[in-house]
Amino acid sequence: MSLKRISLIQLGLGGVGRALVQQVIENRERHARQLGVRLNYVALSDSDGLILKKSGFSDQELAIYTDSKTSKGRLREMRNGQVWNGDIQLLNQIKSKNVIVIDVSASDQPIPVLQEARRRDWGIVLANKLPLAGSLKLFQELTESRLTRFETTVAAALPVISTLQLYLLDTGDNIKSIRGCVSGTLNIVCQRLEKSEKFSEIIRDAKAHGHTEPDPREDVGGRDAARKALILARLLGYPLEFKDVVAESLYPKEWDALSIDEFMQKLPELDSRYAKLSQETQSQNLRLRYVIEVADGRCKASLQRLAAHDDLIRASLADSVLAFESERYSPPLIVRGRGSGPRLTASGVLSDILLLAQMM
Repeated sequence: MSLKRISLIQLGLGGVGRALVQQVIENRERHARQLGVRLNYVALSDSDGLILKKSGFSDQELAIYTDSKTSKGRLREMRNGQVWNGDIQLLNQIKSKNVIVIDVSASDQPIPVLQEARRRDWGIVLANKLPLAGSLKLFQELTESRLTRFETTVAAALPVISTLQLYLLDTGDNIKSIRGCVSGTLNIVCQRLEKSEKFSEIIRDAKAHGHTEPDPREDVGGRDAARKALILARLLGYPLEFKDVVAESLYPKEWDALSIDEFMQKLPELDSRYAKLSQETQSQNLRLRYVIEVADGRCKASLQRLAAHDDLIRASLADSVLAFESERYSPPLIVRGRGSGPRLTASGVLSDILLLAQMM
């Protein structure tokens, strides 16, 4: 049986990107045997470099690139590497029929490449939230075709987007509200505050173990959760921009002007505030959680006190949980499970790639 060859252009080679490459290599036999598909990497990029090979990289070459990136290497400094700033001309060198562009970066640099891929009717797979949480016009442009998949933009590999699109909206259900805890970082913060740990130490530890964005303010300021809420809201048809999302920050707004190091040094100033808040909340038999809410044309993200029986409370330390209340599902439909981690997120990206491959 001849294999369908799918050319992959991957933008981003951080933790998720490297895990994805490894999973593609590990599953080649399975993909060939069960799906009749060969995923063929033809281009890899990081923040300022690109390596392109029109015939496709061997698995040995891919291993060299990912190993080098693990050691903080840069693609532009590797053999056949070149400086790259997002120039879409690279796409002109790809002559393959079936192409998927994968954005596992954490940058808005890939947006022109994604737009050009959409114009060429190529597949697009996004783990990067920034393009979909940018302007409403850009969101509509990128998602107007089902050849764009973005399951991992909200809760890693959890089937949140597919549940909402395929099993609810596409079948005519009317969504009344979406509530959820979708920030792994803030789940950790809330649950460790209950153990009387200091707010500053929780954030420092989470950052040291890679559980936050490079700038923890993306998490602690609620911006990451707000982007996820906005993506869900837009899928419901709410014509919202990012500025329309009400997001509660867990630190003073003026700290946004600080460097990351200065921000980290200021954190102990918040320890007493959150220790007191946690103690008061527990004394009322309530639990602190950072919650997104999408309903009635609006969305917000905020720190809330929830009853112990609330659907959002039963999530464990590493879990995300979403509650979809609709005409058909009241009480809500619950999607719950691990919602973070490079290998988990990569598995969700790979699932999106394989679904697109079977559509091509």
